[in-house]
Amino acid sequence: MGVSCIELREATHDDYDDVVAFTEDTWSDRDSSDYIPHVYHDWIDGDDRYTVVADAGDAIAGIVQCVMLSEWEAWGQGMRVNPDFRGQGIANRMTSELFGWAREQGATTLRNMVFSWNIAGLGQSRATGYEPITEFRWAYPQPDANADPAMTVTADPDAAWGYWTKSDARSHLQGLALDFEESWALSELTRDDLERSAENDELLVVQENGTRGLASFFREEERKNEDGEPELWIEYAISAWADADAARSLFAAMARDAAARGADRIRTLIPETPRFVSDTAYCRVEVDGEPDFVMGMDLTKDYR
Repeated sequence: MGVSCIELREATHDDYDDVVAFTEDTWSDRDSSDYIPHVYHDWIDGDDRYTVVADAGDAIAGIVQCVMLSEWEAWGQGMRVNPDFRGQGIANRMTSELFGWAREQGATTLRNMVFSWNIAGLGQSRATGYEPITEFRWAYPQPDANADPAMTVTADPDAAWGYWTKSDARSHLQGLALDFEESWALSELTRDDLERSAENDELLVVQENGTRGLASFFREEERKNEDGEPELWIEYAISAWADADAARSLFAAMARDAAARGADRIRTLIPETPRFVSDTAYCRVEVDGEPDFVMGMDLTKDYR
């Protein structure tokens, strides 16, 4: 079937089986499962999102989703192309459809996240107009109710905002952190975000002779470990610090905070720079072996 015969339309709940048929083994070569089959029915619902499928009549050839994160920020995610239909330009057509929808919603930028090892995904993103924005990595402190930060830890949003606006972490990340509403999405961290975190007792600010670092609780999620047993993961939207000593106190504060929330595991976003990654390793905190890339499309430009 030619690509011109494939219809782009909004996904429905009835598409579930056809979508699962080509997404359940997406990352099988990396011993990892795709999230789409597990969240599909909740994932496609919502006035803030548009999920596109490429309908080939007897099969679904592809799927992708766009979510509005703010009045001007859109996020693209879940780009998957059925292996039986690859090489036909379907990803490009679906991406163009997302660009149009996002513009209609008032977005001026659309970002996505691509694993650094996903060469095909990186190439497709660049081919459709995305440009490199930043990169980050995950760090995994261990919950510890007895962790003792050497520095003072407060929940002062003004101090946190003042530190963030001048930090090299913000500069490297282009102001981005994990979005507080949408999993696996990054959006601009605002002063309101930090104030809301402080009000909810979810902000950690390290201070000693000035502000030295910050972290903000993001969400908790039940997962299963390798033995199939449930684990509670606590995630922090951002961790940033001035130096290795501040990092050590910040990780201790997170370890204590997560333990108080009943966490079995912790994950936090850190900037992908030699200093932040090496500081984390110096503090003997586990770090992911590979970074993730954030790409961005300027929707004020005309790529038609």
